[in-house]
Amino acid sequence: MIDNLSLIAVYPEIILLVMACVIALFDLSVTSRTRTATYVVTMLTLAVVAALQANFASAGQTVYAFGNMVVSDVMGNWLKCFATLAVMVTLVYGRHYAAERDMLRGGELFVLSLFSLLGMFVMISGNNFLVIYMGVELLTLSSYALVALRRDHVLSVEAGMKYFVLGALASGFLLYGMSMLYGATGTLNIQEAFAAIQSGQLKHQVLVFGLVFIVAGLAFKLGVVPFHMWIPDVYQGAPTAITLMIGGAPKLAAFAVMIRMLVEGLMPLSIDWQPMLMLLAIGSLAIGNLAAIAQTNIKRMLAFSTISHMGFVLIGMMSGAVSGHPEATANAYSSSMFYVVSYVLTTLASFGVILLLSRSGYESEEISDFAGLNQRSPLYAAIMAVCLFSLAGIPPMIGFYAKLAVLQALVASGGTLQLVLAVFAVMMSLIGAFYYLRVVKVMYFDAPAGSAELSAPFEVRAVLSLNGALLLILGIVPGGLMALCANAVVQMLGS
Repeated sequence: MIDNLSLIAVYPEIILLVMACVIALFDLSVTSRTRTATYVVTMLTLAVVAALQANFASAGQTVYAFGNMVVSDVMGNWLKCFATLAVMVTLVYGRHYAAERDMLRGGELFVLSLFSLLGMFVMISGNNFLVIYMGVELLTLSSYALVALRRDHVLSVEAGMKYFVLGALASGFLLYGMSMLYGATGTLNIQEAFAAIQSGQLKHQVLVFGLVFIVAGLAFKLGVVPFHMWIPDVYQGAPTAITLMIGGAPKLAAFAVMIRMLVEGLMPLSIDWQPMLMLLAIGSLAIGNLAAIAQTNIKRMLAFSTISHMGFVLIGMMSGAVSGHPEATANAYSSSMFYVVSYVLTTLASFGVILLLSRSGYESEEISDFAGLNQRSPLYAAIMAVCLFSLAGIPPMIGFYAKLAVLQALVASGGTLQLVLAVFAVMMSLIGAFYYLRVVKVMYFDAPAGSAELSAPFEVRAVLSLNGALLLILGIVPGGLMALCANAVVQMLGS
């Protein structure tokens, strides 16, 4: 029997599921080319869900529901709130782009976006291996359909197929790893698996074998080296609005799954998974930054940039596995959470500018398309410059503080190897600064590629300006967001 507490814990998920079904039926009666009515109802739904999640997070309670299969805690609720806001911003930026490319013949964009967000919610709330897997599949199946939504576009369909094949491989890795852990521990519950592993009575080789497959599956979802091959092709081939949909909010859910599985469930095996994350981070920082230099397509460049940024997230994750140092552990995981949130915020604004330039009937995907942007629109050029400075880690942008927080956590974890890794990460960031600043140079010092005036609806201009301003404001005064992340992680570790 389902008790009221269980239902309260998943109220936002219930609302999201019901409204996704209602919107799918409601859209059948909408005839507008831009799907205005569907868009408004979707945005209202997301606003209500975000407000509920923020309210739950502010309450500061941890609730286990449905026989401990689901957890509603401060960290999860804040991540779900941020993911909801990210999807809202993505739809604001992408609706007119999608309408001009005949992607709004039906309401699939809005319905699939809601279902992908529901998948993220399940991933973030999962306290059971199979529940997490269900969330992963709901998100990825929705994402496959979104990538191939532009059915008459060869690149989009090709990107959808690549994403599907490699995503299926990743899901297989993840599920096989979970089955190995279930076979070893006899439970699918994350806390019970933790207790069973900590008892020291299980066969270590079986646990490590399952752990390898789980880390590989998570690495696929994050898109880190050597499981990164789908990221550049999918980012480039997918319609830009969908690239933002799969490159923004899902990173928050992937981070949550890493915390749930590696920290809450497999922390006794940290001596095994810490070196794995270190190798993945080193490969991602090196290949992500070096490969990005050679790109002329800005979406492909940002895809390799994503790989390098996920390397920083992994550095924060591996820095937390320090036995006997609870403060250092909390600091490392909160720094990693702060990094993911700041990265998603920056990605939203950067792709928002790309979408804005693409709305005049052609895809503005080459770096050369940004030539002379400052002469055509100083505001949009400034916003894009702020995004690029933030991604490069140049003060006073939020990206600088995010990198600093992760590197501080790495150095604080002690050891010569950690110090060497910190120096390596800084060197790779310096290399990365080159390809970001190259775009700034093109925007401010090259001759304009065209003289067409850039226009955008009021809500796009307003949200994009706010988004860009937040990158600067949160970089100057990051204390509030950092404290929120630290409190969320401390509550998670204490529950």
